[in-house]
Amino acid sequence: MSRVVLVTGCTTGGIGYALAQEFAHQGCIVYATSRRAETIADFENPKIHKLALDVTSDENIQSVIHEILTKEGKLDVVVNNAGMICPGPLIDSSMDDVRKTFETNTFAILRVAKVVIPEMAKRQQGVIVNIGSIVGQVATPWNGIYCASKAAVDSISQVLSMECKPLGIKVFHVAPGAVKSNIADTGANNFSLAPNSLYTPFLANIMDRIYSSQGPHSMPAEDFAKQVVTKALQKNPPIYLTVVMGILWRRYSKRL
Repeated sequence: MSRVVLVTGCTTGGIGYALAQEFAHQGCIVYATSRRAETIADFENPKIHKLALDVTSDENIQSVIHEILTKEGKLDVVVNNAGMICPGPLIDSSMDDVRKTFETNTFAILRVAKVVIPEMAKRQQGVIVNIGSIVGQVATPWNGIYCASKAAVDSISQVLSMECKPLGIKVFHVAPGAVKSNIADTGANNFSLAPNSLYTPFLANIMDRIYSSQGPHSMPAEDFAKQVVTKALQKNPPIYLTVVMGILWRRYSKRL
């Protein structure tokens, strides 16, 4: 039987969109979600279904997962991919932006886990894929809130992996390093440096940091998706996977 997959954060041009396509290509029934379904372009593959899902809403998560379970009778793989950056100096970040970033990147994983783990435990099987980031281990300036939120995701994945093992559920943490997506454009469009910021002389550096993952050596989202999906569908997925282009990994590894 085809495995049933839920992917969050599937806005067109992003990692989630590519993951949804690849899961379907490998024979899965896929539910591609985004906060607003209209931000997801139509898929050619009929195995992919679009749904609206706000990962910061307990009620919406419960409703969407109930809908999938009602239609399919099971949920085999959940990919927590929805995310956002919070560019700028730490002390310039508003607490509202900090909360929004953690709600989307970190707390959403717990919200989803609370709903899907009891359902997967009934069948003693399932895979939870958490998309973290290499900056969860190697922090960088000018995007510290994002780094902190992804560091928390790393810890959550480790603990979930231990706590889900006796339930027959696998937890697979993925830490990409530089993958083509629209996250930088979205972050830049929502960023402005405070007029009285101590870091005004570093504005150019901050903008460079926002787009640092979208350079000429960045990995195409489709290549990233093939690696992640292939691993996720294995009988025993790895607990941790870092996906970074060679030239970028050499730079990051010097700081590990």
